[in-house]
Amino acid sequence: MFIKLTDQLTKRKIRLLMNAFRNLFLLLLLFAGHSTILGDNPTDYTERSYIDLLPLAEEGDPLAQAALGVMYYHGQGIGQDFKEAVKWLQLAAKQGNVEAQYNLGAAYGRGQGVQQDFKKARKWFQLAAKQKHSQAQFILGLMYAKGDGVKQNDKEASKWYQLAANQGFAEAQFLLGLNYHDGQGVKQNFKEAADWFRLAAEQGIASSQFRLGLMYAKGAGMPQDSVKAHKWFSIAGSQGHQDANQLKSQLERQMTPSQIEKSQQLINQWKPLKKGS
Repeated sequence: MFIKLTDQLTKRKIRLLMNAFRNLFLLLLLFAGHSTILGDNPTDYTERSYIDLLPLAEEGDPLAQAALGVMYYHGQGIGQDFKEAVKWLQLAAKQGNVEAQYNLGAAYGRGQGVQQDFKKARKWFQLAAKQKHSQAQFILGLMYAKGDGVKQNDKEASKWYQLAANQGFAEAQFLLGLNYHDGQGVKQNFKEAADWFRLAAEQGIASSQFRLGLMYAKGAGMPQDSVKAHKWFSIAGSQGHQDANQLKSQLERQMTPSQIEKSQQLINQWKPLKKGS
């Protein structure tokens, strides 16, 4: 019945969408100055912070060194200076400070304060990842998926996605779901894919909400359920996902008014989980 509508999203188109999503994350997280990299909340730092932290950093305190690196990077409490940022991050990272290791990897990935070098970026991300830094684990997965600074390896990519996903990292959960759906780096398993899509969808990832809707629509990895498919298409569409809105409209033409009403009740009850949950 309803399954026919998904034929319009050909396998080729879906794969192009997946690849575009993966590429977008690399651009955002490594090269485009994504705000979550290099400091959780740089506005917490003031000139007073700099005055207090500098003596501690000069005495070798890794927490103070890492904080100075973030301050110099963002220009918070002191003038922006990428080279100074890297200097302090390196000092802290060499002492095992996980945030400094992660941020130093980001600096090498972007080429800010240092010459861009994906191999060095991978080195520092890997050190942070081994300390269970979920975002570093996720970015390592992306690097292995693309072959940036490492030999391309889907199995390694999935391994790092899994580690980040297990800690509740929503974007890793989504990409791990894609890999299970495609059998890319892992054995194809639609149920496993659906489980990971659901976890990311509950945290508000629109692309994952859309993919979960497709799986409910097709009955892949779960019983076919038009009501739940409509729910997830609607939620993804409310975030601007055009394909979700398109499939939602097509699906509604095949649903009864009571099914649409039931879906609307589910939508009204739904609230996104806090990321990392």
